[in-house]
Amino acid sequence: MKAKYISYQDTHSFSKLVLDYVNDVDLLKSFYSYRPDLDGLKKAVESHHFVGDRKVLVDALKEQYQAIQVNQAVSNNIELLLDHHTYTVTTGHQLNLFTGPLYFIYKIVTTINLALELKIAFPDKNFVPIYWMATEDHDFEEINHISLDDKQISWIQQTNGATGRLSTKTVVAAVQAYKGYLGISKNGKKLGKMVEKAYLENENLADATRTLVNCLFEQYGLVIVNADDKALKSQFAPIIKQDITQQNSANLTEKTSSILENAGYKTQVNGRDINFFYLKENLRERIIKEGDLFKVNNTAITFTEDELLTEIDNSPERFSPNVIMRPLYQEVILPNIAYIGGGAEVAYWMQLKANFDFYKVNFPVLLLRNSALVIDRRSLENLNKLKFDFEDIFLPTQELQNKWIKNNTELQVCLTDEAAAVKAIFDRIKLNSFKIDKTLEASADAALTKTEKLIKNLEKKLVKAEKRNHEVSISQIEHLKQRLFPGGTLQERTLNLAPMYVNYGDDFIASLIENFEPLGGDFTLILA
Repeated sequence: MKAKYISYQDTHSFSKLVLDYVNDVDLLKSFYSYRPDLDGLKKAVESHHFVGDRKVLVDALKEQYQAIQVNQAVSNNIELLLDHHTYTVTTGHQLNLFTGPLYFIYKIVTTINLALELKIAFPDKNFVPIYWMATEDHDFEEINHISLDDKQISWIQQTNGATGRLSTKTVVAAVQAYKGYLGISKNGKKLGKMVEKAYLENENLADATRTLVNCLFEQYGLVIVNADDKALKSQFAPIIKQDITQQNSANLTEKTSSILENAGYKTQVNGRDINFFYLKENLRERIIKEGDLFKVNNTAITFTEDELLTEIDNSPERFSPNVIMRPLYQEVILPNIAYIGGGAEVAYWMQLKANFDFYKVNFPVLLLRNSALVIDRRSLENLNKLKFDFEDIFLPTQELQNKWIKNNTELQVCLTDEAAAVKAIFDRIKLNSFKIDKTLEASADAALTKTEKLIKNLEKKLVKAEKRNHEVSISQIEHLKQRLFPGGTLQERTLNLAPMYVNYGDDFIASLIENFEPLGGDFTLILA
């Protein structure tokens, strides 16, 4: 597989904030610490002050990996975390069924590649790639299904608690349906065995996800963290107590969000007065304050302030950070210098910088994960035959068809010159009318507007007629767009790993490792 690169801007798929961040717009500089380049990462390493406990982290990871036969690369990286010259590079994601959309895979590959790049740049340091499992998330409806071609596979289950603790006893039907899609090819059977082992030999979704992701990435030394852990939460307990009682994160995030919005950027997350949930088996509910009491929403559980502080001391694992506080928890327990996320994640992390500063916790370098479009051989042949540039395929279908018509017809379907000539004539009419009677100027403008509309409509009819004359090519363009942009959106946002693995096997991930450039700043096209 080969790779080509185009600018993110040419994909028409990323927000203004993301593009401005990538392009180093001054307005955003106060919302992050260091630029996402080697110089910025060097500064992050030099200024890093780790507030957590490395031994607690390593002991927790070893316990979490007890049920897995650990690859030497993973084992070595876990041990390296004891060394104060070791730093982590992290990405996080929900526990999507069977890895969910492709961008989950892309996030992890970007993380692995950045760790490799940093080791080359700074050989006296160590860099460990981390996948942070969002085991405490409770939105099961977001993660319980995947789309495969025109078929959707869903895991039907009732749950109110953290998804990581969810029992896998009811996932059998979804596993069998997935294996049915994978088929009996060598690659399909291999992925099917991985999925079966992960989901049917583990008791909960967190362990199932760890097993599957480990199978896919263990040779690259990826370390997988489940932060739903009492020992790890204990390190975060002082901040949990301070933030729930003083509500600092709510005020700080609200101020930052207002500044971003006033600057014309769309904010991604909204904080609450208290940004923690109370977590127990089959329960993850918001903590709210009513009068002098702290209540667990939709339950009869209440605490006085003293009782709440005692509960945090005794059972810190019961306090689950929401989207506002989770990044801070991550940076407290990991010696982390970089976070890899999608566009929305990069945007919401920028809402949190003031919160990190308040609690004196390192704010990592934010890197936009690598995005990619896999162009299969058939699609590439169609692209070449239609004489499109790679940037062209990101245009809307109709616009792409119109472009092909205008580039390939021998007849004139574009009336731009004619419209300009008509406007020049009306300008003279307007001037003459004004000299005769000033009130006629508006009539001349109205007549011009009507005529321009008629010309545009005629041009559309000409293009439509030419489309009928070139039905084969127009149909090819439509099918090309459907193959490369299923559901009309970026391939990586809907397509699962399954078809890629069936077609290319382990070579698919190996090719991503070879071609993704975390610091390259471009969108990747994988030519399969």
